[in-house]
Formats: sequence, C-alpha cells, structure tokens
Amino acid sequence: MQEYSDEELLANFKQTGKAEYFQQLYERYIPLIYGLCLKYLQQPEGSQDAVIDIYENLSTRIAGYEIKIFKNWLYSVVKNHCFHILRENKKEIIVNFDSQLMESDDTLDLFSEDIDNDKETALNQCLEKLPEPQRISVSKFFYEDKSYVDIVDETGFNLKSVKSYIQNGKRNLKICIEKNLKV
Repeated sequence: MQEYSDEELLANFKQTGKAEYFQQLYERYIPLIYGLCLKYLQQPEGSQDAVIDIYENLSTRIAGYEIKIFKNWLYSVVKNHCFHILRENKKEIIVNFDSQLMESDDTLDLFSEDIDNDKETALNQCLEKLPEPQRISVSKFFYEDKSYVDIVDETGFNLKSVKSYIQNGKRNLKICIEKNLKV
C-alpha cells in the first residue's frame, strides 16, 4: 500500500470500507497532525489525545466527505479540531498569522459581547438579511463557537462552502452595518 497515492488510498477506502486503507493514509500524516496539534494546544499529552480523537472521528465519517487534496483537507480538519478544543477549554488561541489573513478589528468587534445597542440592533437586522447559508454559518461560528468541521457536520454544507459563507457573510454584515449606522 506504500505505493498508493493519498487519493488512491482514500478511493480504495471509500470503495471497499477496509480500514487498513484509511489507516495507511492517516499514518502518513501523523507527524504533521501531531505537530499541528502541538503548535495550537501546546501540550504533548493533549496533542497525542487529539491525534487519536481525530483518527477515531475521521475513520467513521470520512466516507461522507468530498475530498480533492487529502493533505490540505486534513490540515483544515486538524486546525479546526484544535480550535474547538481550545474553545471548549476557554483557552486563548495564540497563533502567528500573516497580516493579510487577519480579520479586521471592526469585524471581530461586531461579535464581541460589549458592543453598543445601535451596533447590536444593526448586527441583528443585517444578520437576518444574509442569505440563509451565510446566516447559518456565521451564527454557528460566532455565536455557537462551532468549528468549520462542526458546521459541515450539522448543515451538510461542504468545507469550502462553509469557509466561503463565513467570509462572505462577515463582509456583507460589515457593509450592511456601516450603511445602517450612517443613516
């Protein structure tokens, strides 16, 4: 099985249901998975547990996902799993982001608990105006602290769509709120 590509192993697993295909695929990426978990969780024991949890979760549900490039998809799953753990434990997430990837402070402020009444009213009105997939994704992400993967599981949207809905939803909210507050 060493000679199979990631995509071939995944296809064989989905086709046959034989766990050894997925196990071989997953074992290729254990160092990457553990390294990412350690980067975010900053605890060796917790990172080892996360590697096992991710394997257990994926081995039973991966057949339902449409995956084009396994390594990229797995990276997103691991990152979101770690963020979910950190949110559950209410730990601060410290990550060095490229400045181009950072959210604008204005957008993040909109979802903080200490916004004024005018902004909150505008936010709620604008949230209702979003297309349903954007509204659902943004609400689950910001208000329910759900990870991308959780949103995918709960809604049936694919991972790329969830990311797009959240990004576009935040942009649309910001534009709508700015218009409402200027009026």
